[in-house]
Amino acid sequence: MIEPVQLPSPWRDVRLTVVVPTYNEAGNLPVLVERLLALPLPGLKVLVADDNSPDGTGEVADKLAIEHPERVEVVHRPGKEGLGRAYVDGIGRALDGGAEYVAQMDADLSHPPEALPGMLGALLSTQAGVVIGSRYVPGGELDENWPLYRRALSGWANLYVHTLLRVRIRDLTAGFKIWRADALRDIGLERVQSNGYSFQVEMHYLATKLGHTILEVPIRFEERRDGASKMTTATKIESALMPFKLRTRHRNIAP
Repeated sequence: MIEPVQLPSPWRDVRLTVVVPTYNEAGNLPVLVERLLALPLPGLKVLVADDNSPDGTGEVADKLAIEHPERVEVVHRPGKEGLGRAYVDGIGRALDGGAEYVAQMDADLSHPPEALPGMLGALLSTQAGVVIGSRYVPGGELDENWPLYRRALSGWANLYVHTLLRVRIRDLTAGFKIWRADALRDIGLERVQSNGYSFQVEMHYLATKLGHTILEVPIRFEERRDGASKMTTATKIESALMPFKLRTRHRNIAP
């Protein structure tokens, strides 16, 4: 586990909301929330967007909100509608709640919470609209226990999207990042139509089209601790078709 960066005041006091979509993450969520709230970021809040998880993740999240009433919020969604829809809902609520910066991260502990202060510092010290915790820039790492087929799928997906969309980001499918609120409002969540993991690609594509600077910093990506991956065949099909749809859907967008 890395040691979190100690940011100077007033950087450490900014209003940062971490949006965490969940579906069957009852075993991982308490660990993640504990690590997030232990960070030297007193302005950090956690917003859990749960898609009515059958394993009781929503109830676990409610207990965490009771224990930390000023710092944990829960959004109960009616059912599993996809990662993209959960993020649109959660990010929208974070912005409405006054967040100056919004982070995205998975609930499965694959993204190291302790990297957030350093990512926030990189954002605040540059003109970037978003900072990505990247597996594929120098210094980035993949857990040696990450299955070979997942490595191959991730590498192929990045190459495929790069070829079709010409977006200069090494980790196009990354799900760990911090956004400036102004960049998110400029993108406009109402534009985003992806349901699954292709949400990440669509957001990166829109940010690029609108002229926002995107900065990648290295992280170590861990294999999930508990539960199972939510990657389905339908999600893979959507992701394969999405670059073609994006080029048509957003062809008239410009800074």
